[in-house]
Amino acid sequence: MKSKKLKHITPQNYLKYYYDIPYEGKTSAGKPLRKLKDITCPYRGIKIIPTDNIKGFEKNLAKCHTALDAVELLSLYQEYMLPTEKAMFAIFKDFALINPDDNLQNCLQMIKMNCLTRLKLEEMEVLDDVDRLTKRLSPNSALKIRAKTTKCRQIIISSSTHDTFKRKTFLNSLEEIIPKENEREILNNIRNKALFLPTSESSRNAFVVKYSKRSQTEIIRRIFIASTGSIEHVTPASNGGLNTIGNFLLTSASGNRYRENMPLVEYIKRHPKIPQYMQMYIDDIIREIHKGHLQGNETYPYKIKKKLFEESEGRIMISLGLYKYSEEEAARAVEAYEKGVNIYKS
Repeated sequence: MKSKKLKHITPQNYLKYYYDIPYEGKTSAGKPLRKLKDITCPYRGIKIIPTDNIKGFEKNLAKCHTALDAVELLSLYQEYMLPTEKAMFAIFKDFALINPDDNLQNCLQMIKMNCLTRLKLEEMEVLDDVDRLTKRLSPNSALKIRAKTTKCRQIIISSSTHDTFKRKTFLNSLEEIIPKENEREILNNIRNKALFLPTSESSRNAFVVKYSKRSQTEIIRRIFIASTGSIEHVTPASNGGLNTIGNFLLTSASGNRYRENMPLVEYIKRHPKIPQYMQMYIDDIIREIHKGHLQGNETYPYKIKKKLFEESEGRIMISLGLYKYSEEEAARAVEAYEKGVNIYKS
């Protein structure tokens, strides 16, 4: 990702320019969710950094020139960090103690080769899993996929200094394979398994390799952005998911980006605590509704409960025991809001 200079940093354009997650257009119906604070990420369990923190962060980021400056700024957001970002922050802290006047890019350059080797092994393990699944396919179909995984392996081991193959290119190549009718489910399983190839969201090694080429400013911003809020489709738009609040979650940007179009069932396999985090999320949402912070969307808990149950194939069963509105009362509250009546006014 190339650095992009913006005249005005806003919560609406921040992720679009720096993390390739659109904040307008298709997700505009999620604006009420973006305004909320103290919300637990339903995918990763951390508290999401409120959007009104962005401008202050950017102002302080402009003053960061050394590794010590970077660590002092990032320490303000340590409580929000996800596992990969926490691991990188720990590395940066140790580096800054010894080299306070250096910069984070040099830190990553120092450990890049070791991390590149480990990353190659992580990638090989996923490709091995993909190959094992091809045993259930016809010989012709299996050979097509094995040819692709073999090509990936050749790129991975071609040189100790060579960057790893492009994950997205491999994923796209699997979409080119047209399965026989009785092989569709198996090929879908293979594609889902391939989504577990490491990224800078899921792997410390992938983070080091990718960001060792980036400036210190980009590295700091990337750590921060991972925990900022992003609107996520429960049912992906590519699978027919609607652009309505009843199909939206407020998640951390990293949790959103890493899921991509992965079926929620598969994502839960990767992160088994998601059902627990979803309950924490909805409890936070209910608290905010009771405070009057989501007016006109009082039916959201009921809508998202149903959507999550369907998309997770029954693995996510949210309790609305803390909610003071029955489904009928919530509908009446929405109707009152649309008529201009403030039911929260004392």
